Amino acid sequence: MNARQDFITNAIWASELTDEELERASRGTVEKRFAKGSYVCHRGDKLDYWTGVIEGLVKIAAVSQDGKAMTFAGATNGSWFGEGSVLKGEARQYDLVVLRDTRLAMMPRANFMWLYENSRGFNRFLVRQLNERMGQFIATIEYDRILSPRARVARNLSWFFNPVLYPAVATEIEISQEELGLLAGVSRAVVNKSLQELEDEGLLVAGHGRIRVIDLESLKRYEP
Repeated sequence: MNARQDFITNAIWASELTDEELERASRGTVEKRFAKGSYVCHRGDKLDYWTGVIEGLVKIAAVSQDGKAMTFAGATNGSWFGEGSVLKGEARQYDLVVLRDTRLAMMPRANFMWLYENSRGFNRFLVRQLNERMGQFIATIEYDRILSPRARVARNLSWFFNPVLYPAVATEIEISQEELGLLAGVSRAVVNKSLQELEDEGLLVAGHGRIRVIDLESLKRYEP
């Protein structure tokens, strides 16, 4: 079994599928590699794939007509994204930017739609996934409008420990201060200061390129 097949077999949604459905999901799904700083797609592009992160980090973001940058989410190891656009067969309403060298599993829309139309288990997963993603997007808008920079860092970090959206993350995540800043919409210096303060409060332990969370619930609700 190659890395792509192993990734699909161990995906969070795979346990909901029958053997036949899992074989159908694997058929035609390919692995693609993207270098740091490259785009998987631009806003307005048609990307007819449901996408999973085998290894790496992707930023889901857009720029408004008045030039304001907005990050909706990050996607890291084990996470799948883009189901809304694939379901509707529409162009992407956001950019997909690779923040580090990344390997993606790309499932063709035809496979995805077959699962949607034929697999009860896959639909159960989709309901959970879409519900969690909607909550994430709504929360992101709230963070941008009313929270302090430190709280934005805390809450953006907490999302990576959502077991539905990021099933491969347990209590520790590999992420640099630069990457976290790009996702939270703050500078690296702000991230550095925020992580030090959050560590002083006993909520996490920040190492070189790695963060271990001690009090996830407090990070989720953080308001200094």
